[in-house]
Amino acid sequence: PVPSISWKRADGNSLTKIIEHSKTKGVLEIPNVQQEDEGSYECIAGNIRGINTARGQLFVYALPEWDKRIQNAFLSLYDSLFWECKAKGKPSPSYSWLKNGQPLTSEERIRTENGTLIIRMLNMSDSGLYQCVAENKYGTIYANAELRVIAAAPDFSKNPVEKRSVVQVGGEVTIGCKPSASPRAVISWRKDPEILHQNKR
Repeated sequence: PVPSISWKRADGNSLTKIIEHSKTKGVLEIPNVQQEDEGSYECIAGNIRGINTARGQLFVYALPEWDKRIQNAFLSLYDSLFWECKAKGKPSPSYSWLKNGQPLTSEERIRTENGTLIIRMLNMSDSGLYQCVAENKYGTIYANAELRVIAAAPDFSKNPVEKRSVVQVGGEVTIGCKPSASPRAVISWRKDPEILHQNKR
């Protein structure tokens, strides 16, 4: 007689998501396949004359997909850059970096490792368009960001020093000196022609 067919997972997990189209045609459907569906499946066919089993392995793969992308960075001369990108996929993606479309390799100031890029002591030539590339054998994805290295002389226009401070004898006065500068400015103070040095007061 035509056998009755049933399905089970060889690892003992349940088949709650699975749709059996027909017990006689032996069609099995798994909607919205997920990573946990990977494994070994058994088709059991039986009638009054006996039982037979066929086994098949289901492998699940996933194209790379970003968990964390790099963002544009505007940094001062001699600062350090730290960028990190992360992608999920099956098998796990590998990473590489491009600068202006050309492969970027580790050197004395530049280090690339597992989706991270570190550039120490930035100089003007480090400016450019960078790409983090994540790939496995099923696909490749790119994340883009611009690095702009900024160099500017000290400028007091945004935070001018107070022209006049009035304070009572025996009181305390604070005079702010915060110029915008890239790299950060070295600051010194003078009273009339003499350089001021730190002391108790």
